[in-house]
Amino acid sequence: MTIESLMIIGGQWGDEGKGKVVDLLSSAFGAVVRYNGGNNAGHTVRFADEHFALHLVPSGIIHDGVACYLASGMVVDPSGLLAEMDSLIEGGVDIEGRIILSPRATLILPTHRALDGAREGTLGAGKIGTTGRGIGPAYQDRAQRRAIRAHVLTEKATLRGRATRLMEQHNRELEILFGAEPVELEPALAELEEAADRLGPHVREVGPELRRHQTAGEGVLFEGAQGVMLDLAWGTYPFVTSSSCLPGFAAASCGIGPKLLGPVIGIMKAYATRVGSGPFPTELEDATGERLRDKGAEFGTTTGRPRRCGWFDAVAARYAVEAAGIDAVAVTKLDILDGLETLKVATSYRLPDGSVIDTFPADAEIAEQIEPVYEEVPGWTQPTEGVVSEEDLPEAAAKYLAYLEDLIGVPAVIVSTGPRREETLVRGNSALSGRLRSIIEG
Repeated sequence: MTIESLMIIGGQWGDEGKGKVVDLLSSAFGAVVRYNGGNNAGHTVRFADEHFALHLVPSGIIHDGVACYLASGMVVDPSGLLAEMDSLIEGGVDIEGRIILSPRATLILPTHRALDGAREGTLGAGKIGTTGRGIGPAYQDRAQRRAIRAHVLTEKATLRGRATRLMEQHNRELEILFGAEPVELEPALAELEEAADRLGPHVREVGPELRRHQTAGEGVLFEGAQGVMLDLAWGTYPFVTSSSCLPGFAAASCGIGPKLLGPVIGIMKAYATRVGSGPFPTELEDATGERLRDKGAEFGTTTGRPRRCGWFDAVAARYAVEAAGIDAVAVTKLDILDGLETLKVATSYRLPDGSVIDTFPADAEIAEQIEPVYEEVPGWTQPTEGVVSEEDLPEAAAKYLAYLEDLIGVPAVIVSTGPRREETLVRGNSALSGRLRSIIEG
């Protein structure tokens, strides 16, 4: 039986719980592939008694036999990738032959990290809130056609010369543009050469292998990083990431046709969070916001920074559904809303002039000024934590999910009621729901 491929993307501002969903589904696929971003992404997965904070390696790595790919649209820090591989090995995960790095992926160098920090430090109140991992400068080099790509890891004879030339350029920028200290080249080069020795055997073309998995009927699970509202074009620009988070980028990144991507599932929390600067209309800077942050453990996997928390934003969610072509959503952290008597959902925005809009504005300055127009819905006192059957949900929780579906225009097919794998339920009777139920429930 042929297994259709599937796409998982973030439907909000990142940190939606994609790692858990990918982990739940990975075992049914022959391959899992990351197609954008770098180690600015992060999620925690469990294997046996171990917890792994993964930033580059797809969550499917903890499932035996699943091949994991890092596609050409990514920017990859070699030392960061090696650290993750080592942690997986130490935790008892067999990664032999299962991590494949595209030769067309862009490498992040130590000087990229230095440039990232130096640039962010000059922005003052206008800072983006980057992770400081060199993501933006690496993508900038890619656009300027001067980046070093992963195939050099298999070309030791030219690696040092290419890396030296680029890092010397970076050092001049650090000194002249930012008045910062240059990066010492020899240790940086030694770090890169050591990485090449270990990563070189993992460098292979991704597109042909993904087509092979699909031809064999194994299916591919595409794992997006960040979320639609952080997309370079469609997010809250300029407070966005440096790559595209939308499904179409996966086809370009992986070198396969868009028809092979399969249905798109957008992951959305039952409320909303954001890390870093930029517009966030439903942000709660009060006791309710603190409650969501504390109960939901809303601290970034990558940076440890506290996440900004707010009510569910149906305007932004509907915008994401339409921009990304999302077919269905997975709602995570429903249990964090347990015990709240009343919930609010943003259904439109009011501009400073009093007019009301029902879509997300392109101008971040305008987005910073909008006031959410809320509708209130009843909360629930019965716990949803650990519920694995739709029939066992409190009536108000079930109505809340149905209400969100009506507002955003697509069904909520997966609901997470806790951090563990088994704390998950599948809703609905569609073909997609049936397929997901067979995977998740075994």
